[in-house]
Amino acid sequence: MGESALDDMPGSAAANDPLGSLNRVDDARRHFDVLIIGAGLSGIGAAYHLQKNCPGRTFAILEGRQELGGTWDLFRYPGIRSDSDMFTLGYRFYPWTEAKAIADGPSIKDYVIRTANEFGLIEKIRFNHWVTDFSWSSADARWTVTVGEGADAKRFTCDFVWNCSGYYRYSEGYMPAFPGVERFQGRLVHPQNWPADLDFADQNVVVIGSGATAVTLVPSMAANARHVAMLQRSPTYMFAMPATSGLAQFLAQFLPKSIVYRLMRSQRIVLQQVMFKLARATPNATRRKLMNQAREKLGPDYDVDTHFGPAYNPWDQRICLVPDDDLYAAINSGKASVVTDRIDAFEANGIRLASGQLLEADIVVSATGLILEAVGGASLYVDGERVNLGDKFIYKGLMYEDVPNFVSVFGYANASWTLRADLVSDFTTRLLNHMRDVGKGVAKPVNDDPTMPRDPFLDFSSGFVKRATPILPKQGRWPWRHPQDFFRDFWSLRHGKIEDGVLRLTPRLAQAGSAGFVTQKAAAE
Repeated sequence: MGESALDDMPGSAAANDPLGSLNRVDDARRHFDVLIIGAGLSGIGAAYHLQKNCPGRTFAILEGRQELGGTWDLFRYPGIRSDSDMFTLGYRFYPWTEAKAIADGPSIKDYVIRTANEFGLIEKIRFNHWVTDFSWSSADARWTVTVGEGADAKRFTCDFVWNCSGYYRYSEGYMPAFPGVERFQGRLVHPQNWPADLDFADQNVVVIGSGATAVTLVPSMAANARHVAMLQRSPTYMFAMPATSGLAQFLAQFLPKSIVYRLMRSQRIVLQQVMFKLARATPNATRRKLMNQAREKLGPDYDVDTHFGPAYNPWDQRICLVPDDDLYAAINSGKASVVTDRIDAFEANGIRLASGQLLEADIVVSATGLILEAVGGASLYVDGERVNLGDKFIYKGLMYEDVPNFVSVFGYANASWTLRADLVSDFTTRLLNHMRDVGKGVAKPVNDDPTMPRDPFLDFSSGFVKRATPILPKQGRWPWRHPQDFFRDFWSLRHGKIEDGVLRLTPRLAQAGSAGFVTQKAAAE
């Protein structure tokens, strides 16, 4: 009896496992045409496109955790939600049909699960397979991918790696070395490792930070806490918008939900790109507009300049979304406040600020950001030599200089992540099919220009970006850039020439190869 038949038997473990936490892939198999790393939004999307556009390719998804969903399974803090609308954070091939355009984390995770189930991708996932090492052999023209460490390590081989592991460290977030923190008698937590037993009802809470996580936490916790103070060193630009789309609700009266989704997706793509370019071109006018919106929400007596007026220009850091005015409503109710100051030291009952004020706290939430990592923190080797990605250029924001047959998904900093993940899927499947058609087994970006400028990977001033600059790849002149531009990516990744003189395709050195990469004619030759 085959594996799938066993899985379908009533009462079997697999039959009672709708989330796919049971590993249902044939565990004996160790070689695949393609290995996809990560079963979050990007990984499930990649698997769909690979299955649809490259039929016949063997593949598996290696997921380090015991559940799929990635970010939307990891983060469990109160109010966790998207900071992009679901018309663009959702997949273009599987419409988001719920009413809320700004969705909560559990709903997004459920959407990823439904997508994986709808297209038969659950059975492709190997859970609890955390990749620690990628090693390329030019002689064999294949990758050896190590999962785990020591005696428990497993090794897989593949012709192509499609890395969808995200851009930050899953095991921990960034926690500064706060002076005097050992004196604090309350509870200090980081949103990335939210304790399930944390009871903040009728407690004084201080949330350190002013990014998307803090802006989400403050109004969510204020509903039950005695008071929540958002403590920030410097302000962040905020943009308030409804969590539901009136236009989408209007169109849904006359059109099928799938058509409404496509129309709204197109509208939001254009709107996001136009607003970003306009903000960069007219920073002073954009600043005035954002701050005037805050004044309108908070009233003429609120000190908007101090608490909502950053010193930097809009989109030098990501603008935070305030859905349904929730942050402003919490402040107006008196249940939440914003404090702009620096930390002098922790004390037993709170935080002493540089101004001398004591901010009393029973609970402190350090919403101080992520620790960025490339390729999920795994080691990367090419022919026995370790690759420092901080020394390499990024090709079209998805491949690394001199690293063969390896694609990484990086989304947009100025728009929804999934918009670019879908485009990367278009490029990758086109590349795989082109390699098959021309009988070439190796694709490697090569830089021959010694005068190439070395710019940071992200043109953002955020602290978590600057801390990671040494380990992130560099940018130069096109195509050695991540353009942060959907329309440029649309033409380049969906329609651009594959062999452009920079991305170079060569035959496999080894005679034996995967049928997925070598045509019968090429194999015979």
